[in-house]
Formats: sequence, C-alpha cells, structure tokens
Amino acid sequence: MKIASWNVNSLNVRLPHVLDWLESAQPDVLGLQETKLTDEKFPAQAIREAGYEVVFTGQKTYNGVAVLARSAMSDVIIDLPGIEDPQRRVLGVTVNGVRFINLYVPNGKTVDDDKYHYKLDWLERLHAWLAAECQRHERVVVVGDFNIAPTDADVHDPEAWRDQILCSAPEREALKRLLDLGFTDSFRAFEQPEMAFSWWDYRMNNFKRNRGLRIDLILTSPAVTAGLQSASIERDPRTWERPSDHAPVVARFA
Repeated sequence: MKIASWNVNSLNVRLPHVLDWLESAQPDVLGLQETKLTDEKFPAQAIREAGYEVVFTGQKTYNGVAVLARSAMSDVIIDLPGIEDPQRRVLGVTVNGVRFINLYVPNGKTVDDDKYHYKLDWLERLHAWLAAECQRHERVVVVGDFNIAPTDADVHDPEAWRDQILCSAPEREALKRLLDLGFTDSFRAFEQPEMAFSWWDYRMNNFKRNRGLRIDLILTSPAVTAGLQSASIERDPRTWERPSDHAPVVARFA
C-alpha cells in the first residue's frame, strides 16, 4: 500500500499536476489539502476517470480537504467532534481496514495573533479526537499539512525560525502530544538526507536555495508502522510550471 499527502494550494490551478502525479506515482490513497473549492466546483469526475474514488469537503477561497482512494471509503467524518467550525480542515475515512485521517492544521499566522491561539486550541481538540479514534481503530494513519516543523532538523535555518510560527515550542509540544498517542512520524523511521523539506515559500528563490521546512507529515499507529517499508518527499512536482509551494510526501507499506 502506498499512502501520500499533498497540499496543492488550489486544486483548481493544480488539477493537471494532481492527475499527472496520480498516473506516475500510483498511490493507493492520497490526502489533499488546501483545495480551495466549494463542493459543487470540485472536479470529482476527472478524478474518478483517473481511477480513484473521492470524498471531499471544501469552502470558497480557503482550506478544503479531499481523500482519493482506489478502494471504496466509508465512515466519513468532516469535522472535529464537538466543535462548530466553518473551516474545512478535517476529513476522516475508513479504507481497506485503515482509518485514514487527512488534516489541514491551522497556520496560526504569528505567535502574537489570535489565530495562533485558535491553532493551539484546535490541536487540543484534535488530540482528544485522535485518542478516541485510536481506541476505536487499530490501524490509523494521519496525514496532512501540519503547519509545524517537528524539530530543528526539519528547518533550513533553525535560529532564524526560533520561536516563530510553525516552529514555536507550544506548537511542537502539541505535535509531540499527538505522537505520544503512539504515532510514528513515518519519514523519521528511516535514515534520511539532511535538509529534507516539503514546503518552500514562493518568495526569494527559496526552493532553488532549498530554504524550506518539513511540515507535511504521515503519522502511523503501531499496527501500521509494523508494515512500514519506506518514506520519502517527492520533490519533482515542486519543479513543475505553476507548482504548489508544497511537495507530495509518501509512505509505503507491506
């Protein structure tokens, strides 16, 4: 099984990229973030013609998540339980016996902004829900744009980013609490090259200079981690014309 996650930063713009990558990479399940489309404008037919079932939830201009799978999906959830939030950031499905949860974690803007406190509260609610999901399901995979670089090894210039959004101690602690539920950061289950990132700001030639962060993650519960064979960041789509600022991340399982 091959599982992937990709923040496409507008599916309306990046649909040709997604279709090309589906054909070449052949993932079994793919979580997309930042589709930025209302549901009536979602290109479901094009994705089905590519050989994938799809479920999605979106809103105009912002956010939006989707799951594409070669197999049927069931038990769909599109909100964190117990919270009324118009922002479309969560999509949970069950596929091939795996509970697959796709997330677009809030960015937070800056550490002194109200959106930062919203982010930390959102992560607390996420923790409670994932704890419950792990009680209900043995095989759980959580993917998405977490908008948190787990450690300094995931940052091109740790000192420049120290205590800044995406790298602040409270954000990293919130992510650690998620991992402490028993999840493994699949990418770090293997020896990886240094300076390996999944997101590069469009400005200042940051991609060419490899000034990025690793904020796109695939987390696996112990039963899934047992079959983990490899994990990688697929940089090539970031080189395409009009790319997303994120690259797909991939994990392969027995």
